[in-house]
Order: sequence, then structure tokens, then C-alpha cells
Amino acid sequence: MFMMSPWVQRLLIANVIVFVVTGTSPGLANDLAYYPPIALFRPWTIVSYMFLHADFGHLFFNMLGILIFGPRLETKMGAKPFLYLYLAAGIGGAVAQTVLAPAALMIGASAAVYAVVVGFAYYWPHEVLVLFPIPIPVKAWVLATGYVGMSVYQGVAGASDGVAHFAHLGGAAAGFAFIKWWEWRRGASNRDFQSKMRPDSSPSGFVGDRVALARWKGISTAGMHSLNREEVERLVAKALAEGPGELSAGEREYLDRMAAS
Repeated sequence: MFMMSPWVQRLLIANVIVFVVTGTSPGLANDLAYYPPIALFRPWTIVSYMFLHADFGHLFFNMLGILIFGPRLETKMGAKPFLYLYLAAGIGGAVAQTVLAPAALMIGASAAVYAVVVGFAYYWPHEVLVLFPIPIPVKAWVLATGYVGMSVYQGVAGASDGVAHFAHLGGAAAGFAFIKWWEWRRGASNRDFQSKMRPDSSPSGFVGDRVALARWKGISTAGMHSLNREEVERLVAKALAEGPGELSAGEREYLDRMAAS
């Protein structure tokens, strides 16, 4: 059973709607596709192209990737950061393709999907996944590395398969850069927050940490999806063993979100 999250659901619906509408209006599809030589005259296409797909198979596998890897990543990052990651990766893919293969017309969510896969592998590198349709178990970091490596090879080799391999690489790179920036930004915010807290004699070192730890310990995991339950239990155990101060800003935000739900 697949877990669903707000923006994953909205992106799935949006992509399906655009696929159906453009299937009956080829002219509209042309207006939404990204083509570098005329992109300055159609600036919206740097975003709209990632909602277009050539056929049902193209749509199906991109949406499957979002559905498998997106919900857990969105839950960890939060809805808005996940959406910004998705859009930044799509734009990054278009920029990379413009620089490295400017004569190619682009459609598809693959650049954004690559970023979601890379983000998943970054946070859960040793998560064992089963490839579809062949039941081969593989760790997330191996899968992400394989995807990126394959795109590098096919892009450099100039594979004539009609696939924008450089866009995949641009999306993966932009997604990784966005995650590192997001972590840095959240970490800076967390350090600023802690610097304002009053030290006390509790093991955690801060009054706010002690209150937060009590709130996190009270999170009810009953009825949670197994992925969320495992993540909550892992982070609470880490906070108890090492102290709340050892949690990253993203991890603290995740526990606060679970405590409020």
C-alpha cells in the first residue's frame, strides 16, 4: 500500500489532468513544452514542461517514482520545502539541458523525479527497495547512483533515444543542492533558536529542549503509516540517547509536526 502526502497527491492529479487535456489538444501541448531556442519568448514553459508527458508509459513511470519516493520525503521536509524542491529540480533540469543540449525539446517530470529519488536516497541510503517490474531488492543509494550514472553515460555517449539525459542530471544536482541549502537554512534557524534559550540543569541543557522531549515522547504512533512510525521511534530514541540538541533542525521540525497532528 502506498502512503499519500498532500503535495504528492496534488502533483499526481495535476499531471494526470494535463495529460488528458493535452491529449485532446496537441496545440496546447506545443505551447507548454520547453524548447530552449524560443524559451525567452515562452518563459512559462520552464515550469509547464514538467507536467507534460509523451505517452501513458512516460506518465506512469514518472508518477510511480513520485508515489514511491515522494510521500516520505515530503513528510520529512514539510509540504512547502518538498514542493520547492520539486520545482527547483524541474527548472534545474531545463537549465542543464539548455546549456548542454540546446536544440532539444523537453517534456516530462523526470528531472523533478530524479531529485525526489536522490533526496530519498540521501536521507534513507540503506532502505531496501524492490525494483518494478523485476523483483530485485536494492538499497536506495545504489538505485540513485545507478540512475545518475546511467544518465551520465547516455548523455555523454549521445544516446539517440529521445530522452533528455542532461535534464535528469540537472534535476538530480539541483535537488541535492536544494536539500543541502534547506538543511543549512534550518540548521541556522535552529542554532539561532537555541542561542535564545535559557540554560538549565536538565540533561538536555535547555528548558525548551526538555519541554520538546516530553512532547515528542508523548507522540501516539497508533494508526500511523509504518514509515512514519519507524521514523518517529528512531528520532525519539536518538533524542533520548544523545540529547535533543543532536537532532537536526529538519528532524526537530518533523517531530514537532508529528506531535501536532
